[in-house]
Amino acid sequence: MPETIILNQSEIKQLVEMKDVLQDVETAYVEHSRKNIQMPAKEYLYFNEFKGDLRIMPCYLEEMRKAGVKMVNVHPENPQKHDLPTVMAVIELVDPETGFPLAIMDGTWITNMRTGAAGGVAAKHLARDNSEIVGIVGAGKQAYTQLMALNEVMDIKEAQVYCRTCSSRENFARNMTEKYDIPVKAVDSIQNAVKNKDAVVTVTPVDDPIIKSEWISPGTHINAMGADAPGKQELESSILVKSRVFIDCWDQASHSGEINVPLSQGILKKEDLKGKLGDVINGKIPGRMSDEDITIFDSTGLAVQDITTAWTIYNKASAGKKGHKINLLE
Repeated sequence: MPETIILNQSEIKQLVEMKDVLQDVETAYVEHSRKNIQMPAKEYLYFNEFKGDLRIMPCYLEEMRKAGVKMVNVHPENPQKHDLPTVMAVIELVDPETGFPLAIMDGTWITNMRTGAAGGVAAKHLARDNSEIVGIVGAGKQAYTQLMALNEVMDIKEAQVYCRTCSSRENFARNMTEKYDIPVKAVDSIQNAVKNKDAVVTVTPVDDPIIKSEWISPGTHINAMGADAPGKQELESSILVKSRVFIDCWDQASHSGEINVPLSQGILKKEDLKGKLGDVINGKIPGRMSDEDITIFDSTGLAVQDITTAWTIYNKASAGKKGHKINLLE
């Protein structure tokens, strides 16, 4: 009888690094572009009285014979009220032939890392080759993995960060400066964080746009990572109208990504979008056309990113005899 491997977060961290996750996420976009996967759009359960939700994200990579499902929550009040992360997740990997649960693992760290990697892959293919100045809006856990990934694909000379809490942005700047030996500076306004930057990352949970069009210079690449539910929007709609906008998945982006509000208002149409990031990677469509283009990646997060990353972790755990094995059918 086969056994199921249980992996906690500390064990997972020993098995992969950001460079591994970047590779897995790029593979995920390629397989998605080639239509080699089954991946229904996220299903949501809304806990309105608790201001949270639960998302179910299944995926099957048919040619690679890898399958699994992620269950992930978003509860913004957790850190203040319950001393828990805003986002927590569990991933189950299954054998496509039998349906047997091969692994059950923490998905919280994987979610943070693969979302950071998504921004890194987008910048690799959409930002100008000489990009070196980064602006970040938001200083939570996702901001850390975003800069971690960008540092793998760009020669960063300087980064600036803003969030509403002064201590959070100061801590972020100090920690990332020490970790990567690049000057990361906390600034006192969103405008200062995004103006005259080669690459901008937004990782906030806002419903009303906080990034103004006049702050974005020609040639900027923007990773819009924060919008993850209907009604959420970080960028003024006029920024999207004048930019080359790329998405990860139409069904998800139109429902809950950065484009969902301007689409619902008729400001933006599907034909205004340039296409999927995976199609850029595969060479099906062009990405950046000139150094003057403003490019935007609207990231909603795909189950295929989680499953490709989780299978790499599972294979390494199996080879190295890591984790705790149990027989769930016993």
